[in-house]
Amino acid sequence: PASTLSPALTGARGRVVVASMMQDSMDDHPPSALDSFNAQLNSKVQQWLDWSTPHIMARWAVFGGLVCLYALRVWYINGWYIITYGLGIYLLNNFIGFLSPLADPESDGLDIPTTMGEAEDLSGKPFGRKLSEFKFWCASARAVCISFFMTFFEMFNIPVFWPILLLYFIALFVLTMKRQIKHMIKHKYVPWTGGKKKYKGGPAATKLSK
Repeated sequence: PASTLSPALTGARGRVVVASMMQDSMDDHPPSALDSFNAQLNSKVQQWLDWSTPHIMARWAVFGGLVCLYALRVWYINGWYIITYGLGIYLLNNFIGFLSPLADPESDGLDIPTTMGEAEDLSGKPFGRKLSEFKFWCASARAVCISFFMTFFEMFNIPVFWPILLLYFIALFVLTMKRQIKHMIKHKYVPWTGGKKKYKGGPAATKLSK
């Protein structure tokens, strides 16, 4: 304990000695097999996510396949509609975050650059989202996988009248998107960008390049 350390072990030297003692204690207790497996699994998953970052179309194709697989599962077992409803609400919330700007002018009092116009004039910066495309995909795919896993447990099969949930979700989707579109029209922005403009030189620049 720290109270048994002598006054000489203070300052930088004391911190070095304490760190060395902690390292020796960790060496005496090596990580368990479960910890090692968890660390390796997290490393593999992170490597795969890093590799998939630039492959946007492939990632969303995988997400579409997961959604179709989940829909077939729910249709086949004819149940777990409350899980599906919760999944739909979560995906809708992520979608709104993907469409929303990072700086809300109504609360922050900031101007939002429009796409392909002001966004490129402001140092070529793209539209800043509250939820980035990769985080949107990652969170949505993880939610679908978790929901699919939950359909194997009877405790989550709460009996509900699914047409009511469907109508309520449709009404919620329409009202939420209507409010989001009004926000976009009011502040004159669209939630996508076309990238930076590429300027071509005139005839003189063409001759120099030759």
